[in-house]
Formats: sequence, structure tokens, C-alpha cells
Amino acid sequence: MYNNNFNNDGERRPRPRFHREGEAVPARPRFHRDGDRPVSYGHAERSEHPHRSFNSERPYNSEHPYSSATPASRQRSANPQSAQRRPFGAKPKRNNGLYSAHKQQVYREQHEDLTKPVRLNKYLANAGICSRREADDFIQAGVITVNGVVADSLGVKVLPTDDIRFHDQPVRRERKVYILLNKPKNTVTTTDDPQERHTVIDIVRNACQERIYPVGRLDRNTTGVLLLTNDGDLAAKLTHPKFHKKKIYAVTLDRELDEVDEAIVRAGVVLDDERIIPDALEFPKADRKHIGLEIHSGQNRVVRRIFEKVGYKVVNLDRVSFAGLTKKNVGRGKWRFLTPKEVAFLQMGSFE
Repeated sequence: MYNNNFNNDGERRPRPRFHREGEAVPARPRFHRDGDRPVSYGHAERSEHPHRSFNSERPYNSEHPYSSATPASRQRSANPQSAQRRPFGAKPKRNNGLYSAHKQQVYREQHEDLTKPVRLNKYLANAGICSRREADDFIQAGVITVNGVVADSLGVKVLPTDDIRFHDQPVRRERKVYILLNKPKNTVTTTDDPQERHTVIDIVRNACQERIYPVGRLDRNTTGVLLLTNDGDLAAKLTHPKFHKKKIYAVTLDRELDEVDEAIVRAGVVLDDERIIPDALEFPKADRKHIGLEIHSGQNRVVRRIFEKVGYKVVNLDRVSFAGLTKKNVGRGKWRFLTPKEVAFLQMGSFE
């Protein structure tokens, strides 16, 4: 490889110079005014400007446009909090509690429109008295009064300021409660069981004073995610089939799923004159007995009926996800309150 640092005789070439021979080497440029060159801080006794620390009250060069002695900085320094500058690249700290989702929700509840009428059955459901369907039965039975008059019409609307009574007892609005339960086996998904079996309400009985009820149903031996609330609007939204809530199940069959039967399930199985097509079907383990099934249908016992249609029995069924809610960090038979962020997502319909 040719090396340009040596000549033909093998001698090293001299380094190129950018000035003519005989001329003095020009001095390096300096970025200071003539006659105003500062002396090194190591020789402060010969300097007109002795070494200054950053805590000094007077800056070194007060005429510099970015000096801390500018009028704007002097105005900021009047506020001791603004005088403390954050490190370079650090993000400003925000007061997360000032405009948090929980406080926004409380604000909306405290500043609701009292002049906006709502249906009576919806008002009773939001108050935690009963569901909307049960409220219609109570209205037809004539046990609901509005401002002293018996309400016998299903479409009657009321105002939040009206005097509404149920069996001569005033109806008071309750705070909204949202609880996620990891349902265990041998537990009935109902508020009351005539056979006095163990219910999901027995597990969360001491969680709150409000009357809550499960959203949807899970079989007695089906485990997994279950939502309990007294929010009638949200419950109606999550149970209505048009919203297409995504549900993921962990299924264990009595034997391995044949490839032919798998193709039938993937193509769709007809249940109650409706073709149920799974959104996803996977095998998370080495065998074909354990299946992960994603589905949107809200039919009763839909997963068990799908596999019974092709000749299989579901041994274990666990719902691991419902409307974006999972049972992560919630043990079997345990529960927790939803976070304000989760409640906001459900109310906005930001679930799959």
C-alpha cells in the first residue's frame, strides 16, 4: 500500500505548513477582547477578576446575554422554587394527583347535570337497588314512587333532584365500586342462591357497603376473571353482544384435540342458529389437550358447548382475560379494586 508520508528516497516528508517560509507562525485565534484577556485562575493574585465560585452573588460577566444577572433571571430569582434549575435532560416533575383519573371521575360525579332527566330503571340501577330488568318489574308492581306519585310507566324519566322512594324508603345514589375477582371452583355466580351454595358475593361481602353484582356469568366450575360492580351503565355495556368484548380462556380437554376436529372448530360451530367462530386457537403446551381460546361470543356456556359439539369434554376452564382485564397478581379466590385507569378504559369502551 502506498504511503504518502515518505518520498522516493525513503525519507520522511516534512509536515505541511500553512504559511510561507520565513514568515512567523500566526498565533492561535482568541475569543476575548483586546487587552481583556483573563488571567488563569491559578494566578488569582495577578488577575483583575479573582476566581469566583458558582454560589457568588455577582456573576463574572454581568453583560453576557445568558448571564444569571439579566432582568429576567433576577425576576425569576425572586421565587425560590423557580431559582432551582433541574439538571440538563431531566423531565419536569408533574403533580400526578392534581389531574389524576380518579379526581377527574370524582369531579364528574360531583358536577353532574341535575337538569338532565334519566330513565327510572337506569336511576335505580345506578343507585345499586337492582338491575334494570328487575327495576322494570318493580315499576310494574307499583312499589316505586316519584315525588309522592306511584310510577307505573316503564318509560318514565326522573331528575336527580326528585324524591324517589322504593317501598317507602328513599333511594340514595351510591358511589361506584369496581371489583375484579379471580373466581374459584364450586362457586355460583349470583347474588343469592336458593340452594344456599357458596356464591361470589360471599367472597367480596366485606369489600364495600354498596350492593354490587357480577357482570355476566361463569359456570360453577369455571374459574378466572369476573367483574363485580354497581355501575349499571357499564354492566349493560359489557354484557351487550354488540360491543364484542374479547375473552380468553385456558381450556383443558379430556383427550387431545384431533386435527380434523380442530379444523371444524376453527371454521365455526353452529350454536342456537348462530355460527361461533373463534378469533384464535393455540396450543400453549406440548400436548393438544391444553388449548388457548380467544372468543367474542356471549352465549351461555359457549366454550363447553363448542367442544361438546365435536365430541370432547372440557375438564378445566379458566377465563384469563375479560374486556382487557386480567387476573395478574390476583390469587385464586382473591379480589382487588380496579384502578382509576382501568375504570376509565372500560367507561370509554377502550377494550377488545
